[in-house]
Amino acid sequence: MNDNTETIVKPKMPKAVPFIIGNEAAERFSFYGIRSILATFLVAQFFNPTHNPSLTAIAEAQSNEQTHIFVSLAYIMPLLGGILADWFLGKYFVIFYVSILYSIGNLILALSTHNLNLFTVGLVVIAVSAGGIKSCVSANVGDQFDKSNQSLMSKVYGWFYFSINAGSVFSTMLIPILYNKYGAPIAFGLPGILMCLATIIFWSGRKKYVRVPPSGVKKENFFFITITFIAKSFSNRNGKTVWEAVAEKYSAEAIDGVRAVYRVLMVFAFIPIFWAMWDQNLSEWVLQATKLDLNIFGYTFLPEQIQTVNPLFLLTLIPVFTYGVYPFFEKLGIKCSPLRKIGAGLFLTGVSFTIIAFLQTKVDNGLHPSIWWQILAYLILSAAEVLVSITGLEYAYTQSPKSMKSTMSAIWLLTVAVGNLFTAFVNNSIAGKGVFSKFIGADYYWLFVAILSGFLVLYVLISKKLPEKSYVVEK
Repeated sequence: MNDNTETIVKPKMPKAVPFIIGNEAAERFSFYGIRSILATFLVAQFFNPTHNPSLTAIAEAQSNEQTHIFVSLAYIMPLLGGILADWFLGKYFVIFYVSILYSIGNLILALSTHNLNLFTVGLVVIAVSAGGIKSCVSANVGDQFDKSNQSLMSKVYGWFYFSINAGSVFSTMLIPILYNKYGAPIAFGLPGILMCLATIIFWSGRKKYVRVPPSGVKKENFFFITITFIAKSFSNRNGKTVWEAVAEKYSAEAIDGVRAVYRVLMVFAFIPIFWAMWDQNLSEWVLQATKLDLNIFGYTFLPEQIQTVNPLFLLTLIPVFTYGVYPFFEKLGIKCSPLRKIGAGLFLTGVSFTIIAFLQTKVDNGLHPSIWWQILAYLILSAAEVLVSITGLEYAYTQSPKSMKSTMSAIWLLTVAVGNLFTAFVNNSIAGKGVFSKFIGADYYWLFVAILSGFLVLYVLISKKLPEKSYVVEK
């Protein structure tokens, strides 16, 4: 009898994965440790140190504005970091050298907690550094895979995001305690130590990484082809379509890649409103928590510690969605495509802010409602994050061509910057008595719910028409 049984080769996990995940956990501890106390620190130390009730609204708006600008800068810089990695230096060297600069920024921050100007310099250095490596780190995860083990990619991206939130859990619980007991210099100093550790962990795995070499500034890149497309749109094409005219100068493969990026950008156009709202859980929600009953099972928590429930929920929800929710719907015949996941996540974001708006209404009426209502909002927002953020990281990598991996990830992160810039603009307007000055208290949150609702309707209409195509690198 002939044995026609084929040997099934089990896909192997890339050796570099533990170093990447360990590095990300330590770096995220540093970044989220700083963010955990930033909003309340700025109010208490610089914007309203006398705790004058009449200055509360303006001081909080000023703090929120600076916090969101800090986040915006951290998420604008990935575009530059991605270009440096893809075209000139490669991901490894960008991550390593910028991590050193990141550690220096932490040192400046810890030594300048009584000087707003110098403290701001430290924030800028950290934001530039954190942003410079963001796109490279997430794209570096994808580079470790090929056709033989790409089936493990979704799982590893899940664990990659798990590491982000593991670092966040410890930092958001510990750093507020250090700030409350030992002061700002110690609280901002520990994240610097963890950033140094992150750099060492990354360097330790230098011999195990799959390093995709930089492509150089090639003629056939996204920016040059886009400029040609615009020029051809306003020129005589002798009856040809714009893309047919562009094809006279560039290869079909390059054009296909650029068109794929535009398909991705059509999806990403709806993401900034998610981040405009999500990032408020680390600023506006923290300031709201200072006015709530913080008693949980007989223990009174610090307002900055409540945000810890977000990563805790994520650590729970990531495996629940990966091994429970998605397979359940797949068995029902409902495909959990990236576009459907993102749409569901946007909807849940609106639900979470609806709860926050009702909660703020009670605060505006002089009540001190239980923190459990905010925790419920965190739970729903965390589910939205699983659906939008993890999906976006993978979508940015798989739906972009080889030469655009880091840059496409940077564009995904740019959606965070755009969202935070809008939130900073709203808070600046409130502090300066501008066009949004009437949106205070609960009206502030209802404003964002209304904006999200409009975006969600458009997303449902447009996403149905978007085709998908994977560009996993074959080595």
